[in-house]
Amino acid sequence: METPLIMNTSLPLSKVMDLLLDAVCVVDARGVFVFISAAGERIFGYRPEEMIGRPVLDFVHPDDRAITLQTIDDILVGQPQPHFENRYVRKDGQIVHIMWSARWSAPDQLRVAVARDITERKHADAMQAALYAIAEAAHAAEDLVALFERIHQIIGELLPAVNFFVALYDAGEDVLTFPYCADEFGQAPAPQKLDSAAMSAEVIRTGQVLLLSPQANAGLSGQVWPDVSRNALHWLGVPLSAKENVIGALVVQSYDSEVRYTQKDIELLQFAANQVAPVIERKQMELWLQHIARHDPLTDLPNRELFHDRLQTALRLSERNPSPLCLLYLDLDRFKQVNDTLGHSIGDLLLQEVARRLRRCVRESDTVGRIGGDEFLVLLNGIDPPEQALAVAEKIRAALDQPFELAGQQARVSPSIGVAFYPGHGRDYKQLIRYADEAMYDAKKKGGNRVQVSLRPNLLDPPRANQSTP
Repeated sequence: METPLIMNTSLPLSKVMDLLLDAVCVVDARGVFVFISAAGERIFGYRPEEMIGRPVLDFVHPDDRAITLQTIDDILVGQPQPHFENRYVRKDGQIVHIMWSARWSAPDQLRVAVARDITERKHADAMQAALYAIAEAAHAAEDLVALFERIHQIIGELLPAVNFFVALYDAGEDVLTFPYCADEFGQAPAPQKLDSAAMSAEVIRTGQVLLLSPQANAGLSGQVWPDVSRNALHWLGVPLSAKENVIGALVVQSYDSEVRYTQKDIELLQFAANQVAPVIERKQMELWLQHIARHDPLTDLPNRELFHDRLQTALRLSERNPSPLCLLYLDLDRFKQVNDTLGHSIGDLLLQEVARRLRRCVRESDTVGRIGGDEFLVLLNGIDPPEQALAVAEKIRAALDQPFELAGQQARVSPSIGVAFYPGHGRDYKQLIRYADEAMYDAKKKGGNRVQVSLRPNLLDPPRANQSTP
């Protein structure tokens, strides 16, 4: 029979415990540390003598104190806890995730526990969960704002992100916008050029992470500053890189001196940005394809299909909540002459400028559409009395009667405008368009450059059917 190997050693038990990678902790009935092995310094950041004599709860993360107290109560009534997890705040302010194996020794009136640092495992789990969550958000979000709201929630589970915003850069327009901004003390900035002094612009220009603190901010006077609020104490921005282009930045900032960003936070936010950037690019492409399918490619106005949809929607709303509508049908006088004498490129520029002038003449709630060639439709929603609609029509006529300066060339056109009213001239969208079209041709026959109300019977008797303005 083999004799068991028995090791005789004079090595004290405390020395043996100090060799362990996990920390052995002993806590008395009051909840105060009475012993911590050497590994405690590696895990908690404090030397054992800095923790001994202090309550356990002094080191527990505030959000985990309630569950920790509940677990301690369970241990004290004889329920060992071999896999309890909570978070501690290290001496350097970082958060460490601990797995505890703990039990109560009634004869000694002591709680004995072994602490294992599982922060790296938690970090890997969080990254994997964030990856899945971002993929799910990309599939479920109906638009970019909904996507950014969900991304904000996901990032908030990885690092302090009460104050979070997204900056996106459109290289074609050279404009930096802020489509999502959640901040305690600031609002989303106005669109700006990439050469602005905003710190998110610096991130996009350089494609580099920018991490700032009160000490680092002191050297930035006159160079760059926080976008949303200049009172932010800590600021972290990472680039959104898609393929070889930087399309924007994800930014978190803090007004609390206790909430500052670390290298780990940089890694987490950059990880999120790397997953989010291609999703944003794909969403932007989807939105662009949806947009061009329903907008005129030259003027970017709603095309015939989209305009008809909006007109039908407006009619349905007006049926439920009675309100008048006015439809304007425009055709440009002498447009063919511009094309023939100055060329089609100048004709295209003219149509684009006409679209801009039309937009300036109406409200945000109105719709301007190009339905082909030099023909445009304008829907005036909820405009009353009819004289007000005619005043808008006259404003459009006067605006389009002004000369156009186009690539060094001057062109002059004028509009023939036909007018039809809902419900006086009809309740069907096709009927309203037909009557406004007929009125436009009546205006053209009378020499153009005028506003003509439909000659069809008007059941509600707006201005006289033969009314026109030269």
